[in-house]
Formats: sequence, structure tokens, C-alpha cells
Amino acid sequence: MQGWKKKGLTISVYPVIRIDMKNEARLFKSLADETRLEILWLLMEEGELCVCDIMDVLGITQSKASRHLRYLYNLGLVSDRREGVWMNYRLVATLGSLKEKLLKLLAEMLRDNSRAKFLKEKLSQRLQAKSKLTAKEVCDCA
Repeated sequence: MQGWKKKGLTISVYPVIRIDMKNEARLFKSLADETRLEILWLLMEEGELCVCDIMDVLGITQSKASRHLRYLYNLGLVSDRREGVWMNYRLVATLGSLKEKLLKLLAEMLRDNSRAKFLKEKLSQRLQAKSKLTAKEVCDCA
């Protein structure tokens, strides 16, 4: 490296370039949480889900579900849609983006995972039972 030396200190003539990777770090942190991985898996399986479906399948409180969904929303991994008193979430990732590639990899990794299979079956049962209810009975989060 080119530079000047003075009393053991090297002063570089090249500027220090720091590449900002905060967004990428946040994205990988989001995948390091089991609850968020499970939420992503459920959304990959169904497309769009109400918060109450996520709560029931994962056995978590509304506040915990909402906190994790908001984290994923702030990262741009999910979008939300209000339908009356119900809040629905779905995955969003631009075609060819890092997020889309990671979600595809995650789906591939979880496909044979026993916990993921269990959650998929539990979600299927929940949605099947929900389809037999009246409009007022459909959602637990109202």
C-alpha cells in the first residue's frame, strides 16, 4: 500500500471506502429468528394470511405476531392489506432481487423440514375449518 510512514504510523493516500451493508445485515438478521422463519414459511405456502391464522398455527399472541410481521414489513419482505377489522399479509419480493432469491432458497431448505411440514398441515386444517364458518365467525382477531 502506498503511503507515508511516520513513527510506525502509515498514512494512506487512498480514501477509506466503506460499503454500507446495513440493509443486507437486517435482512439476514430477520432470517435468524425462528418465529419470522415460520411466518415466512406460512406465507410461502398460502400466499396471503390474516394475523389470526398466523397466531393460531404458531400458537403465539397477537402482539408477538404483529411485532414480527411489522419487522418483516419494514424490511420489505411482506405487504399488508386491511379488510375491515382484519389485517392480511403477503410476501413481496422483486423478481431477481436478493430477497426473492433468499425466499426461494428458504422454501427449498424448509420443504423437507419436519416442523415446516407440521405447520403446513396445521395451516391446511385451520383454513379448511375456517371455510365452514360464517362471515362473523371466520376471524379470531376481531
